[in-house]
Amino acid sequence: MTTTKTKRLLDLTAADVMSREVLTIPHHMSLRAAAHRLAQAQVSGAPVLDDNGRCVGVLSTTDLVAWVDRSAKAVHQGGAESAFVCSDWQMIDLDEVPDDEVSRYMTTDVVATRPEARIAEMARWMVDAHIHRVIILDPEERPVGVVSSTDILAALATCASHE
Repeated sequence: MTTTKTKRLLDLTAADVMSREVLTIPHHMSLRAAAHRLAQAQVSGAPVLDDNGRCVGVLSTTDLVAWVDRSAKAVHQGGAESAFVCSDWQMIDLDEVPDDEVSRYMTTDVVATRPEARIAEMARWMVDAHIHRVIILDPEERPVGVVSSTDILAALATCASHE
């Protein structure tokens, strides 16, 4: 991210601040395996790819929490008593996550753009959509990077320290 030292903050683009090592998840991978992949990489979400490497969705911890919430409701609606409690501060037991394909749980409304997108535009999308990442795609719709809210904060901090 050396470009942030020579460019003004609002002139920065996705190419300037994006993480180029993109963790991806195949659409046919099980939700359990995908959850393990996210946990091992210590990231909160990743693009989901079809068999041609094109981005068809995003799987995030928000999607996993939604699964937990649906599972807890199903247990309680079925009349069974359960000691299962899910709060934002609790960890999901990854071994309890189903083996169903990721494509059943991923978000298909992907917020994505090209490397030349401006940082302010991406920040606005994140705020408006209540998301933490924008997927950066090449012309074939394959991910070449990810701009996270942390990447934008790092760019802000770097630019602020050079003024």
